[in-house]
Parts: sequence; C-alpha cells; structure tokens
Amino acid sequence: MSLNVVLYEPEIPANTGNIMRTCVATNTTLHLIKPLGFSLEDKYIKRCGVNYIDKCKYFVYENIDEFFEKNKDGSYYFFTRYGHKPHTSFDYSKDENIYLIFGKESTGIPPSILKPHLDKCIRIPMTDDVRALNLSNTVCVGVYEVLRQKNYEGLLFDEPHKGKDYIEKN
Repeated sequence: MSLNVVLYEPEIPANTGNIMRTCVATNTTLHLIKPLGFSLEDKYIKRCGVNYIDKCKYFVYENIDEFFEKNKDGSYYFFTRYGHKPHTSFDYSKDENIYLIFGKESTGIPPSILKPHLDKCIRIPMTDDVRALNLSNTVCVGVYEVLRQKNYEGLLFDEPHKGKDYIEKN
C-alpha cells in the first residue's frame, strides 16, 4: 500500500512540521504544492518535526496541475469543510495508492479543484462552533483512519526502543 498526504499551498510552517513527523511515523509520503507560505529550511518546521524531517519522504510541485500530471494512478480523497461524507464512510481497505488531499489553512481547497471530485469530498464531523480543525490534526485523523482500516499495515504495535515489557519491568 502507498499512502500519501497532499498539502495544497500550506501556509503555516508549524503545521507542515507536525505533518512531516506524522508522515515519518506512518510511512506516508508527503506532497507539497506551491506556493508554500514558508521555506522548507525554516526553523519552525525543524522544531515541529524534531529530528525526523530528514526521514520524511516528500515531493514539492510548482502547482496542482503538475501534481496531478505526475500522480495519475491512485484514489484521491479531498478533505474540505464543504464535504458531505465523513472520513469514516469510505472503504480505503481495497485501495493500493491513496492520496489524502488537504487545503491551505486560510481558505482550503478551491471549489474549481473540488467540483470534479464531489463524490470524494470529506468532512470530519464537528459542531457548528468550529469552522475547521487544525490542519495537522485533520491530517492525523485522515491518515489513521486509512491505517486503521488496513490494520496499521507496516506499523509497530510495541514500543521499539525501551522494549515491549518496559512498564512491567519498571
């Protein structure tokens, strides 16, 4: 399985740093679509990504057209506050190449991109007191739902550094 997170014109370096860390933790490839609201050398990205950014597999594209041109094979899912289906309503278990697409923090994904994909527009359910969740939180919700449906394929169920029996021994 190939799981991919696509950030359309991300603006906040701390969010992208957190997302990079999530991608490393979940064997997920990150795709960044320009313009970016920061430099990838930005100290805020490094602080949020801690020591994991060098392990993050990511690609940068000049625009959304270049992204679609280079990534033709796979299933696209668009996270938007205008979606009508919850993230749990899709069966990701049969998809081999999945792209979870998220918009920029201020305005999301433009309607012109969403319209051809209305059947794959996702909204994470929430109250009417909040316009949208934080981008890095939304990415995490989406990624882990896909992984849950695939029984966390390729991920560890036990802590690898201090050992499986760490709590019992201390």
